[in-house]
Amino acid sequence: MSSLAEPPASRAPSRSPARSPALSPAPGPSRCGGERRRNASDAGADLGAAQDTQLRSVDLNHVIKLLEDSDSKDLEKEQLKTLKKVVKRFENGLPLKDLAQVIEILNLCAEKMNEQEAFTEPLCELIKLCGLPFQKKKLSDEVSYSMAVSKSIAQLGYLMRVPSSQVRIQICKCVVSFYNTEQPRKLLSGYQPTSANYKIQMAELGGLAETLILSLALVENQLTEKLWVLKALQHLSSSGVNCRLMMKAQAASRLCLYLNDVDPSGQLVFRSSEILWNLLENTSKEEVVNQLSSLECVHALKEVFVDLLMHGFRHYDRQLRNDLLVIASLLAENPAAPMIESGFAKLLIVLATFTEVKIPNPLVKDLKLTYSYEDFELKKLLFNVIGVLSKDPCALSLFLFVLTLQLLSENNVMPALLYYVKPNQKPGFHDWSAAQYEELQLHAIAILASVAPLLVDKYLSCQANTLLLVFLEWCIGQDPFFGHGNSFHGTGGRGNKLAQMRYSLRVLRSVVSLYDDAVNLNLCDQGAISQLLDILKYAAHKSKEKEDAILLEIQADILFLLSALCENDLHRKELFSYEGVDILIPFIQMDPKKLYSGLGHNCLLFSALDCLWSCVIGCYVAEDYFLEKQGIFLLLDLLALKQKNLCNIILGILVEFCDNPKTTSHISTWRGEKDQTAANLLIQLWRQEELELGVKRDRYGRIVDMKRPIAGSFQKQQEVLPMPANCPSFAIMEISENVRAKLYSLLCKLGFENLPGLSVKDFVTLAIIRRYIDFKVGEVWRELCAELKEEFRPVASDEEALKVISEISEDTGRMVAALQTEVLESQHHQEIQEEEKTYTKIQATHKQREMVNKSWENFLTRTSNYEALKKAKRLQEKSIEASRSKLKTQNGAVHSTDIKGLGTTV
Repeated sequence: MSSLAEPPASRAPSRSPARSPALSPAPGPSRCGGERRRNASDAGADLGAAQDTQLRSVDLNHVIKLLEDSDSKDLEKEQLKTLKKVVKRFENGLPLKDLAQVIEILNLCAEKMNEQEAFTEPLCELIKLCGLPFQKKKLSDEVSYSMAVSKSIAQLGYLMRVPSSQVRIQICKCVVSFYNTEQPRKLLSGYQPTSANYKIQMAELGGLAETLILSLALVENQLTEKLWVLKALQHLSSSGVNCRLMMKAQAASRLCLYLNDVDPSGQLVFRSSEILWNLLENTSKEEVVNQLSSLECVHALKEVFVDLLMHGFRHYDRQLRNDLLVIASLLAENPAAPMIESGFAKLLIVLATFTEVKIPNPLVKDLKLTYSYEDFELKKLLFNVIGVLSKDPCALSLFLFVLTLQLLSENNVMPALLYYVKPNQKPGFHDWSAAQYEELQLHAIAILASVAPLLVDKYLSCQANTLLLVFLEWCIGQDPFFGHGNSFHGTGGRGNKLAQMRYSLRVLRSVVSLYDDAVNLNLCDQGAISQLLDILKYAAHKSKEKEDAILLEIQADILFLLSALCENDLHRKELFSYEGVDILIPFIQMDPKKLYSGLGHNCLLFSALDCLWSCVIGCYVAEDYFLEKQGIFLLLDLLALKQKNLCNIILGILVEFCDNPKTTSHISTWRGEKDQTAANLLIQLWRQEELELGVKRDRYGRIVDMKRPIAGSFQKQQEVLPMPANCPSFAIMEISENVRAKLYSLLCKLGFENLPGLSVKDFVTLAIIRRYIDFKVGEVWRELCAELKEEFRPVASDEEALKVISEISEDTGRMVAALQTEVLESQHHQEIQEEEKTYTKIQATHKQREMVNKSWENFLTRTSNYEALKKAKRLQEKSIEASRSKLKTQNGAVHSTDIKGLGTTV
């Protein structure tokens, strides 16, 4: 068996015995000795040349014909002698060109072995030659002979049919030698070895791995041969191509069924598990699991696992046990695997919980786990199995689901997991280390989040809410504790208690999301709302110091918990009101740039908006305080970003808030960038929504299709099908799929008259929004008419009524289109008037400028031309005289208009 553990040693080179220094001749020339050496070397060279000539003269075609001749038994000696010559001829490797003929000789020897056992040894020697590196003359030989070589290697696998242990073992040794990269010490003259991976590639091409898997059926009762086959398969399974070939031969199930065979060395389980792991890594995991999901395979896996668990005390045995448990975990993920029926699931659950609940169980009698690293890994794997069994109960049938719940409940899974929901303590001398205990603690709490929703009654009876709230209190306390943060679940928890807080909140989230009245009442009665707000303030403060994904997740989970607890309960909303609103406001004021950070700000903002909807709306005290804090302005600022994923929830919140009479004044007062009003923002969102829906409008925004004025392109493509009365039609479903109904509701609250800050384009759109309900009613009637015509033929009066209803809808569309045209014409007329006024102003300005220019020209003329000055003087005097009254005043003084001695022309 020792030779089986390692590949056979390569043949050692022949060496002459070392000569003793005492017997060696003294240094110096010796003619006689030199002549003797020369004569001996010449004789040896002649003899070697003769032998090489004889070996080179071996004709493989002659050998084949000789072996095919079976008329006389006297030929046996000659055949065996010839085979020895062939072995001697190719002792340094087989040329690629001769490989096909050598394989044919192998097959002939295999046939003769049935009658003549003397051919066993030469057959093994020839197989051994196939393990040596092949020889090539030209670089292109590898490609040229690839098909012949792959078929030849495939023939090696077919030789496993030979009922000889020696031959089968030699074939396996030959396959193992493919992976020995050591170069040959001596080469054929004119040849060079093929590349190191050439044989491996040819084995893949020839399908050798599939043949060896099938040959396991021939050696199932011979342990030594079986172990050699497994060793060869272990090497072959390092390749993805070979693994896929092996899976075609049902390798996973065949190997698993042999796990329980008697093997004192333990190599059977080791090699089989290694091959299974390679199959899982190199092929489809689902396909491997499906092959292992039979009842026989699960039983075999269970028995081997139990044997290693109870009787394996070596480090190697524990590692192998854990490897098999990982495979069992993968099987547990498959609902079709009979884990429950075989009793394997119950065994694993008991193993996972027996150290925590301390309840005697015959399944684990006399079992003691140490605190070694392998047992620590075992504990984590067992917790993982519980998580797998409780993760997706919907995938199970009702019967299996009930059995799973029964197993989890009866075997004290809930108390065992809650055992870890307590403040960390210093480890004892014989205990897990602090880092190991923290890793188990976090893993147990993470699994509790999957188990708790399934076992709500057990959860309440174990007072899990109380334990979790006390544990969370410890998480934000000042107790000196520094987490190690070594494990997957401990990410971000080094030097703090954030990991414990994160997974405890996940447990609460999993049970609160059930909306079970008993669970939520139990939480609230213990002051959960006040405590959650304290934890939220703690996390928000920490987040200001250093923002990371874990802190954001913690805050989002707390906001969700508050939403679920306060929804539809006025008293809880009042408990939330003042302190809760103060905490919510900073979340709504979040910098929009952070939404694209990838850390989770997007999720946090949505959680805050959901919390606002559930915890504030419906409680007038909280609503008024939110309005005082200018919360509506913050919501409209977010809405102005026009992000598709935010608009729907913000509009829903605003619609709900409008039930408070103080809200509309806040909405009307808001101003955005460039003095944008809320009405203008809502109408812009309407146009953006219609653009995405593909609603037809002309370039001015007017209605184009009078029959279906608000239908999008997708809605128009839908055929009307008869629907049951309780199923909403497409026209009704469309309301919930876009935000137009919410925009209409908000504008109804604000009123359609005297809206500030609207353009003509806004008024054109507003005319459509105002008639949204009428158009939607028309769509429903149109669907109703189409459904009736599909199944019935209405009587004349009904048909007339349906026609009138359809015409009313179209008339509404025409009326709105006419109103839109009137608005546009009025605007056009107003623009013309404004243009005329502007033109008149421009004309007056030009005239005034002309008069100023003319006055300046006259002034220049008077100063440069004396005659012009005199003429101007005369005109002035004449004008003065004309301006005097014709009636002379008695005793009135007459004043002269001339200034004596004036010498200026101004």
